[in-house]
Amino acid sequence: MKITPLDIQQREFKGRFRGYDREEVQAFLRSVSQSVEEMFKENAVLKERADKLYQEVVELRKKETSLNDLLVTTQTMAEHLKETARKEADLILREAEMKAEDLLKSAHVDFRTLQRDILDLRKERMLALEKLRSMLQTFAKVIEMEEMDVNSLMGDRPIKDIAGGR
Repeated sequence: MKITPLDIQQREFKGRFRGYDREEVQAFLRSVSQSVEEMFKENAVLKERADKLYQEVVELRKKETSLNDLLVTTQTMAEHLKETARKEADLILREAEMKAEDLLKSAHVDFRTLQRDILDLRKERMLALEKLRSMLQTFAKVIEMEEMDVNSLMGDRPIKDIAGGR
């Protein structure tokens, strides 16, 4: 049973012969009543404060949960970004390796082509030199034959003697 300050103030006791001093009992009851009333008020204030603190705790827990969720989401996004960046880097590296390989193959093909072209030019040079040599030999024979023809017309005198008189 809950006793209120009003219950204490209105409580009446039966009188007895040689009992307690009525005024002293009444003064004590008023004092107890005031103390209980103050405790009720203090209790009400403490309950209100406890309710506010409880609400703050609930709100803080909600915020904590939100922050934890945000942290997990952020970590997941960061991991996803790292993974995406790694994949992109791998792709760029593979593309660069493929381009390098293609360039190397192209360079080898160009090198072989240049080697063949150089060989062909050397052959053409040798053929041109051989033709030139052959032409020079032919011209030398023609000149020799012309000199023989001129000598035979002049009576076996060298051309020098005729031209210069020497």
